[in-house]
Amino acid sequence: MTDASLMDPCIICVAITGSVPSKADNPAVPITVTEQIESTHEAFEAGASIAHCHVRDDDGKPTSDPDRFARLQEGLRRHCPGMIIQFSTGGRSGAGRARGGMLRLRPDMASLSVGSNNFPTRVYENPPDLVDWLAAEMVEYRVKPEIEAFDLSHILQAHRMWQAGQIAATPYVQFVMGVKNAMPADREVFDFYIRTVQRLFGADVPWCAAGIGASQIVLNEWSVTSGGHARTGLEDNVRLDRTTLAPSNAALVRRVAHLCDRHGRAIATPAEAREILGLAPSDDPSA
Repeated sequence: MTDASLMDPCIICVAITGSVPSKADNPAVPITVTEQIESTHEAFEAGASIAHCHVRDDDGKPTSDPDRFARLQEGLRRHCPGMIIQFSTGGRSGAGRARGGMLRLRPDMASLSVGSNNFPTRVYENPPDLVDWLAAEMVEYRVKPEIEAFDLSHILQAHRMWQAGQIAATPYVQFVMGVKNAMPADREVFDFYIRTVQRLFGADVPWCAAGIGASQIVLNEWSVTSGGHARTGLEDNVRLDRTTLAPSNAALVRRVAHLCDRHGRAIATPAEAREILGLAPSDDPSA
């Protein structure tokens, strides 16, 4: 970390739904597009400046349906002015190039997993040809990728792709820790991830981290106190503690906001988040 990065406002990303949590896990998980817009608006008012978005079909199952993404994006732009919209291209929502079919909608950002790894009950497959295609689509439609790094090799692969011109501008790398059978929440590894990103992309490059389940609040605090940015939300964790379900995405955002206040870091506005990430200003003059 650098002293300068600790002075930067902290960007809070809210992962609103994901592909796995259901209302059986927590009734607050937003499933329909209307629920997602309402939940994101509450999180936006609580301090989130990025919405990480998945969509579900009528049965509540994950899908990559571009029409649903379009409706969600339209609602978020209307009700959360200036908020950065980030679509997921994750592997639970579709197969092959269907995972990137919504990129032509030109969201501000999209997730990009550049390598494979184990998940709790399956292999999260990201074959090189698909990764290359998704990256090319993001370049074509001027969508900034967020590199989801489940392993050290993913950071190094992102650097190779950046050097080859497959990733435009400076990558925004997110460390994902706490997935069963993948990288646990390990502080020494976390610190090494930071040093590796700064060595490869520059000392002042922005980065983010996400913790899964009980690791969420742990990674939130590590990020806030290390000059990084924080992801929270019901996709990654449906609880406030072992016995208490989170009442909303906004409640999890407020928990990160409290950490920022306690450690003396401001919360990034959408305009500040756009500047930090090198994104174009919002078209909304009130943002």
